[in-house]
Amino acid sequence: MMNPQKIIHPIPPLYDAESKILILGSFPSIKSREAMFFYGHPQNRFWPLLARLFNEPAPASVEEKKVLAHTHHVALWDSIRSCTIVGSSDSSVREVVPNDLSVILENSRVERIFCNGALSHKMYTKYISPVTGIEAVKLPSTSPANAAFGMDRLAQEWQVVAEAAES
Repeated sequence: MMNPQKIIHPIPPLYDAESKILILGSFPSIKSREAMFFYGHPQNRFWPLLARLFNEPAPASVEEKKVLAHTHHVALWDSIRSCTIVGSSDSSVREVVPNDLSVILENSRVERIFCNGALSHKMYTKYISPVTGIEAVKLPSTSPANAAFGMDRLAQEWQVVAEAAES
């Protein structure tokens, strides 16, 4: 078994002045930290799902992923700035320090926040919402660990993201 590690989030937020919605994960997985980009695990359904929601081809490279997000005014980051974690296990997360979202909120048009999964939403609600005053919508996780949700069911639940981005 792996030992818990204290890790500081290594990936900068993805946003621009035109970003209208913010999608927050909890904390990057080992694969995402290795790739230095969001949802880097090949089994994570985030990128194929986002492409489907916006009727775009699924992006392969980090550059294509950035273009997809920016084109549809989607900002990305995570609720947790640093924590103690074992591997990529959400259930092992301890000693949480939340991210400061002001850099995104003050330099974009973000008005709606969505959380990818329960841990992200729990951390956002506990630490960040009292600061931002913005309520976040909890969406089912795109992680492969969320086997209860197939792609069709995820797309149905996540449709609110496309609607918010296009409004």
